[in-house]
Amino acid sequence: MDKESIRELVEKIVKNTLQSAKQVPIAASNRHIHLSPEHVERLFGKGYQLNKLKALSQPNQFAAKETVTLIGPKGKIENVRVLGPARGSTQVEVSLFDGFTLGVKPPIRNSGDIKGSESITIQGPRGQITIEEGLICAARHIHMHTVDAEAFAVSDGDRVQVKVAGARGIIFSNVLIRVSPKYKLEMHIDLDEANAANIKNGQLGEIVAVESRNKVSGE
Repeated sequence: MDKESIRELVEKIVKNTLQSAKQVPIAASNRHIHLSPEHVERLFGKGYQLNKLKALSQPNQFAAKETVTLIGPKGKIENVRVLGPARGSTQVEVSLFDGFTLGVKPPIRNSGDIKGSESITIQGPRGQITIEEGLICAARHIHMHTVDAEAFAVSDGDRVQVKVAGARGIIFSNVLIRVSPKYKLEMHIDLDEANAANIKNGQLGEIVAVESRNKVSGE
């Protein structure tokens, strides 16, 4: 058996184990920004294309080499990572603590739900823009492939409770399920949540209850 076959077999065994135990790996998301193609050019120059630094856990998503500076009424945060590829609307995701640093109040929203959210100024090496809306604190959520959703008996838009063991064990409520054949199983929380519960990337959580069914999700 070659190395690729062994890797695929190991991944299948791990996935089956997680599904049977209703466990999901957890990742803490640091502040980052998704840029529209127009804003990539305004911040980095006409015709500019984002350069891949490393692949992210979700298929076809990557951390770019490029960074920007966020400027708020009370302060700024430098070296904010751009994620690629460029997409329809610019969206900035920060923690609530980052909001204090910037002097803004980012609403807790599902990704893509930016209508009426906070304004922020973004500085790049070749320009500066101010978006009237687009700054949010991303709501906790779980990405699932359609096969995972079937195994976990949940659907896109459901909300669940996730239990995490440890010295600062916690149960997260109101966790949105997001299902797509493009997704890989993973729960996303922000750094504030991870630090409060002493959660490390890759730590497992267990879905212990379904709170509601088929609520409207974001993008």
